[in-house]
Amino acid sequence: MELTELYENRFDAKARADKMRVWSILWQMVFSRWVRPDDTVVDLGAGYCEFINAAVAKRRIAVDLNPDTAKLAAPGVEVRNESVSELGFLHDAEVDVAFTSNFLEHLPSKDVLTKTIKATFRVLRPGGTFIVMGPNIRFLPHLYWDYYDHHIALSDRSVCEALSMCGFEIRHVEPRFMPYTVKSLLPQWGWLIRGYLALRPLSAAVLGKQFLVVATKPERRP
Repeated sequence: MELTELYENRFDAKARADKMRVWSILWQMVFSRWVRPDDTVVDLGAGYCEFINAAVAKRRIAVDLNPDTAKLAAPGVEVRNESVSELGFLHDAEVDVAFTSNFLEHLPSKDVLTKTIKATFRVLRPGGTFIVMGPNIRFLPHLYWDYYDHHIALSDRSVCEALSMCGFEIRHVEPRFMPYTVKSLLPQWGWLIRGYLALRPLSAAVLGKQFLVVATKPERRP
């Protein structure tokens, strides 16, 4: 199935609008703490560009094989329809922050996942940050495989282990961060989302099904 067809079938206009609202608040309340205004930020598997459009940074790059990504990117966002396992268009240590959400589980194999993590490590500057978010199979084993294009089973623990094996240092982990999907009977009101985030970890202990892992590339030794 083509990527365009797959995601058009999965997310209608309302779901995409809800996602944009959620990600704007997520940027303000969570992710902005790890990104400076003069940073270069790359979003791996950017999809509909919810994160990268909301981000405030000097240079914003969206990487995704979906041809619709370019249509949805905000003005000023660079879009590259290339594989994330190489990132050959980026030089070593060119990026300050790498981000990915609900993407790594879609990669075809753990070999490709390892290549992607190593490519990310290469393009990050020493001290650079890698933010990873995704569904945590530990908390939704009965739902994880309902998505046709989920290929790899990942949890907060396995992602931390993979990052560490590739040279990253783990800085922050929330095994339960966000609910699994915006396709919910719960309303997506802004105040409700802000309240959920403000009440973490209590709110996440009940509804959190996605992990958040933040890692850094070690600084160069003198």
